[in-house]
Amino acid sequence: MAERSFKAEVEHLRKGESDVFTGEGILAITKALLENGVGYVGGYQGAPISHLMDVLADAEELMAELGVRFEANASEAAAAAMLAASVHYPIRGAVTFKGPVGVNVASDALANLSSSGVTGGALVIVGEDYGEGSSIMQERSHGFAMKSQFWMLDPRPNLPSITKAVKDGFELSEASNTPVMLTVRIRSCHVTGSFATRDNQRPPLTVAEAVANPRSDFNRVVLPPMSYLHEQDKVKNRWPAAEKFITENGLNEVFGPDEASLGIVLQGGMYNTVIRALQRLGLADLYGETEVPLYVLNVTYPIVRDEFDAFCEGKSHVLVVEEGQPDHIEQQLASYLYRAGRSVKLHGKDVLPMAGEYTGQIMLDGLTTFLKEAAPALLPGNVRAPNAEAPEIPDLSQTVPIRPPGFCTGCPERPIFAGMKLVEQELGKHQITGDIGCHLFACLPPFEIGGSTMGYGLGPASNAAFDGGGERRAISILGDGGFWHNGLSSSIGNMVFNKSDSVAVIVDNYYSAATGGQDVLSSRAQNDSKSTNNPIRAALEGVGVKWIRQIDNTYDVGRVRDTLKEALTTEYAGPKVIVMSSECMLNRQRREKPQRAAAIREGRRVDVPRFGVDADVCTGDHACIRLSGCPSLSLKKLDDPLRDDPVAHIDQTCVGCGNCGEVADAAVLCPSFYRADIVHNPGRFEMWRAGIRMKFIHWLQARRDRIRLRMDSAA
Repeated sequence: MAERSFKAEVEHLRKGESDVFTGEGILAITKALLENGVGYVGGYQGAPISHLMDVLADAEELMAELGVRFEANASEAAAAAMLAASVHYPIRGAVTFKGPVGVNVASDALANLSSSGVTGGALVIVGEDYGEGSSIMQERSHGFAMKSQFWMLDPRPNLPSITKAVKDGFELSEASNTPVMLTVRIRSCHVTGSFATRDNQRPPLTVAEAVANPRSDFNRVVLPPMSYLHEQDKVKNRWPAAEKFITENGLNEVFGPDEASLGIVLQGGMYNTVIRALQRLGLADLYGETEVPLYVLNVTYPIVRDEFDAFCEGKSHVLVVEEGQPDHIEQQLASYLYRAGRSVKLHGKDVLPMAGEYTGQIMLDGLTTFLKEAAPALLPGNVRAPNAEAPEIPDLSQTVPIRPPGFCTGCPERPIFAGMKLVEQELGKHQITGDIGCHLFACLPPFEIGGSTMGYGLGPASNAAFDGGGERRAISILGDGGFWHNGLSSSIGNMVFNKSDSVAVIVDNYYSAATGGQDVLSSRAQNDSKSTNNPIRAALEGVGVKWIRQIDNTYDVGRVRDTLKEALTTEYAGPKVIVMSSECMLNRQRREKPQRAAAIREGRRVDVPRFGVDADVCTGDHACIRLSGCPSLSLKKLDDPLRDDPVAHIDQTCVGCGNCGEVADAAVLCPSFYRADIVHNPGRFEMWRAGIRMKFIHWLQARRDRIRLRMDSAA
């Protein structure tokens, strides 16, 4: 069950010659793969390409009709290894994953693939997750492309350019026997537009046909002495072939006047931001016609020296727009100019930030600074003066509250960390490591549990140094997605092999929830094309874990607390693993809300639980908020002049999980929480009973008001 279904949009993938496709960049990439005769597709989900995996999964029937194999891989490494099918066979293959973390995980397979070279076109679609919308460490994939000699495409962020890049990528790969990396930024993945479609192509050689006629070539096996020849082949044959293809087919683009004293070299993915900044300066129009020459690198590696030399002809100043660091492209271009003895002044990170996303305002400021030196006459009069001050940007930090990421309302992981806080209060603070996934939000208030993450599935492994027999056992967190991705071998297997005495908590929310709710091996859903319902406990027992506890309702905070305490105090010396299972609330709501709405429309009786706080009972100490942190649990100011402090309050976003009441009970807080069941389409008896209850309640309220002691003047 993914975050979003693309069943309706997938039908547009059947469009053929002379049709027009309109939709998101993710769908456009899928259509381009089918149009260019891809033979197999794989990958691992992760922003910003999670939806690409979801589209491929929903389009599995269409791909089967064309003889295309689709694989939802166990990890990025498994996806990259899948491209081995293109080493010996002339089959086009594509895989996708989040970069650069996906590139890091897949690095071993990618390096071997690049060394051996390919026969069929091999395309790695990398969701370049960089900038303010990123969820990972700030790195680029460019360095890996240089290290292993992967050609890298970075197309302009519009659908015709993106789909053309898929075609160019396959052809470039085949022309140079080298795998190609196609990078698409967040905006490229979700940009909406149109392009003219072509007929989908059945691969000339399908994987089924290839496996029936096996091939092998020892020259492509990465072992000495062939690995030494691979390096020579890269430099002497593959690189020149790639440059020739790039030049002859015009993969890079030049816009603007033929002759000018200045120019801009930019990554293709930065084109929209650059052209918008030029528009704001009056140097380009809405259609992209620019007064400043632009050399757009739709291929950012390799850089074709002859093309760059031709662009620099007659220019005195050239600006390099390269988002992120290190400044690989700028350094390469500077070396070209130096070796050619040119007097062109190269600008880049001197006028633009070394690190950080190039937003619209940053780009405008950088181009303005560049033009003030290179061609001040081109600037509008109000910004032409060298010391002209930019308009002051207001400081909103005091008026707009920060919004750190956190657990969703009703998240089943929240009570796990509430229980862990209760154990901490009793046994003291423990060394705790987190892992990649929703559970990492526990390192933020109100829980502040766990302060490090070293990679997907590496939570327990990153605690290995602390398993030295101290007074308190270390605790590590691992999600079900991370468990199946890498954690079973690298973390749990590592604990068993080294006879670890620490505690691992596996948070099982039934899905790869953080990437959009895709199924994993232990998902409870029935999946027609994938194997699910494989218990995590069985895998743990299979690798030798003896001490295992299973909790199937994480909202039982008392049991969570007691089980954690048992793991931390037991005399058993060995790996201790607690599997805590409850369904991701977002996926549960996506499934249940439509069912509930349909039942209500049909007139069937439906109970919807809601929780509340009795303001007369609440003491206002807010301990429940500090131990829960649920977004639906907030504060409410009372009109009672004798009560200054606001009381706890549950708003209408409550999903009825019951965590707040469970926390209050387990922590022995005030008994102010109550549950109310909202009944839709009640029966006649329920209506009569509700009427009697309301009359009795009103009588009691009136009686209380009559005998209440009043302090106002009217009393």
